[in-house]
Amino acid sequence: MIGASRHLVALGVLAAIGACGDNRAAVPADAVDHDAASPDASAPDAFVDARQDAPLDGAPGDAAACVTTTEAFPLAAGTHVPVCSGVTYPTNPPTSGAHYPVWAKYQAYSAPVSRPFWVHDLEHGAVVVSYNCPAGCDAEVAALIAYLDARPADPLCTAPVRNRFVVTPDPLLDTTFAASAWGFALRSTCFDLPALGAFIDAHYAHAPENLCADGVDVLDPASGIPPNCP
Repeated sequence: MIGASRHLVALGVLAAIGACGDNRAAVPADAVDHDAASPDASAPDAFVDARQDAPLDGAPGDAAACVTTTEAFPLAAGTHVPVCSGVTYPTNPPTSGAHYPVWAKYQAYSAPVSRPFWVHDLEHGAVVVSYNCPAGCDAEVAALIAYLDARPADPLCTAPVRNRFVVTPDPLLDTTFAASAWGFALRSTCFDLPALGAFIDAHYAHAPENLCADGVDVLDPASGIPPNCP
């Protein structure tokens, strides 16, 4: 289950990976894969589904003013770049593109996970939920985690992993709440959990590498990953 804090849910760190001295990290064999094949030349047609809804479980803000959009974006090749090298994404939140060879463990994090880690999760069919609440939103995050915990189990996952979800704060996000899947993004001015559920139903497990091997708790000092990767 996803916990409210990475300290509560981490079930142990996978084999440590090396520091980023030469921008290369030694990573566990089951946490590194080969570069994804280039996406189809025909990117998905962009669409926007804009709606105004009441947020679930008392999310912050005026319910009538909550605006949620879902959009498809052209796919960028999922090439690997050295851990801790900078990557710029054309969408916010990211939905595809270059990423680190290591992907983030499927859990909720209490501190931001660098985007190139979790873009790799997207390539594996995960949905990554991010949020930016400068004034705090602990209650809403707790409701989010409970909602994800109650989702049906992924048949490709084996214990202790139940689903391919990552939850992370993201100071680069320019809205309150977002979700990413490979090629798709949801953006909302509130914690719109009904819209998130529909997004998961539509886009979960639709990616070039549809697998449920767990990743690394990239914020754990024992992982060997340098802190504050860009």
